[in-house]
Amino acid sequence: MQSVKELRVRYWIYLDGNKFFGLGRAQLLKHIDESGSIANAAKAMGMSYKKAWAMVDDMNSKSKDPYVIAKKGGKSGGGTELTEAGKRILRAYDSLNAKLAAVVESELEILNLM
Repeated sequence: MQSVKELRVRYWIYLDGNKFFGLGRAQLLKHIDESGSIANAAKAMGMSYKKAWAMVDDMNSKSKDPYVIAKKGGKSGGGTELTEAGKRILRAYDSLNAKLAAVVESELEILNLM
């Protein structure tokens, strides 16, 4: 029987020694961008609204510029949206992921030694 071998890389961006940004927060921002709602983003990720809001609040309070802002209500109601800073961090994170995936791909021969 042949074994299934995988090489996985996970990382966090730390700020002042504390976890600040990683895969989960990137996914949360992507869901907010798609749905325009923290509540819908939380639901899509299977997490509580309270946890999602705490993550957004933490990112907004610690980043140079906020990543998520609330939209005013009105006929179509309120909601949330990513700021340019939020979109930039996602692009940078996706770019770093692509570079790391290329390194991992180039090193897959390590798995053949097992």
